[in-house]
Amino acid sequence: MQNNVLILDFGSQYTQLIARRVRELNIFCEIKPYNHLPEDLSEYKAVILSGSPFSVRGDDAPHPDLSQIKGKKPLLAVCYGAQYLAHFNGGNVAPSSTREYGRAKLSFIDHSESFFEGISEGSQVWMSHSDTIKKLPEGAIKLASTHDVENAAYKLKDEDTYAIQFHPEVYHTTDGKKLLENFLVHIAGVAQTWTPDSFVETTVAELKAKIGDEKVILGLSGGVDSTVAAVLLHKAIGKHLHCIFVNNGLLRKNEFQSVLDQYEGMGLNVKGVDASARFLDSLEGESDPEKKRKAIGRVFVEVFDDESHLVEDAKWLAQGTIYPDVIESVSATGGPSATIKSHHNVGGLPDYMKLKVVEPLRMLFKDEVRRVGASLGIDKELLGRHPFPGPGLAIRILGDITREKVAILQEVDAIFINGLKEWGLYDKVWQAGAMLLPVNSVGVMGDERTYEKCVALRAVESTDGMTADWVNLPYEFLQKTSNDIINKVRGVNRVVYDISSKPPATIEWE
Repeated sequence: MQNNVLILDFGSQYTQLIARRVRELNIFCEIKPYNHLPEDLSEYKAVILSGSPFSVRGDDAPHPDLSQIKGKKPLLAVCYGAQYLAHFNGGNVAPSSTREYGRAKLSFIDHSESFFEGISEGSQVWMSHSDTIKKLPEGAIKLASTHDVENAAYKLKDEDTYAIQFHPEVYHTTDGKKLLENFLVHIAGVAQTWTPDSFVETTVAELKAKIGDEKVILGLSGGVDSTVAAVLLHKAIGKHLHCIFVNNGLLRKNEFQSVLDQYEGMGLNVKGVDASARFLDSLEGESDPEKKRKAIGRVFVEVFDDESHLVEDAKWLAQGTIYPDVIESVSATGGPSATIKSHHNVGGLPDYMKLKVVEPLRMLFKDEVRRVGASLGIDKELLGRHPFPGPGLAIRILGDITREKVAILQEVDAIFINGLKEWGLYDKVWQAGAMLLPVNSVGVMGDERTYEKCVALRAVESTDGMTADWVNLPYEFLQKTSNDIINKVRGVNRVVYDISSKPPATIEWE
């Protein structure tokens, strides 16, 4: 593929947003750690340097070898990248005398360069840095300024090398997507050919070449990711795909049978395995969130190992892992970004399990998965299903897990989700669920004192799960839902609504 874009990650939490914006332009891109450059750069038509929490003046500053990139390929340096090019090429980077964080407006633009074509002075940008470029590197031309930042953008003479101090990838930079388009399409000449149809065509061909006639076991959950992964694999290898849906005892109410039912008629070979007792036993007495995730992940692998022995000559384990799972578990690609939380389906398999892993959606964001699913002809209702975490209700029950707590939360969750559907709110919400809190509170029911559980309801809007904001559900709906939960679910006497955004809060509570 000659139209790939390489994004070098210096540890910024915004790096993945750069990838999102690039893909919105129908251009495929890959994120690689700055210290693990691909040996073969010929397939990349342009390169973008990300921001970073480090300072270029620090002893621990990321310092990649750009000798095969700078001056040889179109290069866009963002924030830290812009400071890096200045600092190591004759410029001067120093601590900023004023706080340069948040919204700013471009007060000067050099429109002689196509880089800022279609962008006017006064355009809002987003700053996030403590150092500033006092002096441009040798042979640089200033392209833009803000009121507080003299060198907000520059270009190196005789090179397609551009640098910006602000972040074009974030929502608050109003013309950020246009800027990326100017650089990638008009300057670098990258073709906008990466579409859901092209992804399906390429991925199916790659799966056929990689797997051949070998058998694949797929962990099917009923959610969008594993369903799309299953249909992709079925398109590539047909009868060699064996789908397994495991009841881990932490599913929503009646979900085990309803998921099996929904796959009837799709042509997929699906087997249901009830391992609920095995999972719940492994969680007994465990309250630490990470240890719960690890325990579920361990049993998840063990169950699939057992099932793999029942499929003669099975060679592969397929998973519906998507990009945010990978990013939050191990950074974008093992680079310097911070680990947020582990995911049960990320990180490979233990040595004793003799299955190779295939993850056809590993580089896709959630909204991209849905578009690919639509391209494959998957039912809209199934594609519109809210995301549900792999560990299930285990990470929505704070503290230790018991069968009684699972039963309580299943009832609460059913009332909440069914209510959203009845009120026509389900499709307006990206993800919703209920959390069982490890606290009891005093209540009064029928003139009697109660001391029972509190549940928190959460509903968020998002596009890819990387960022999310709480949904302003109607008070009337929340009032009825709260009444229904307290009246119908024994053991709960208090309901609260979570109005936290991501960041700083994650969507799930654990």
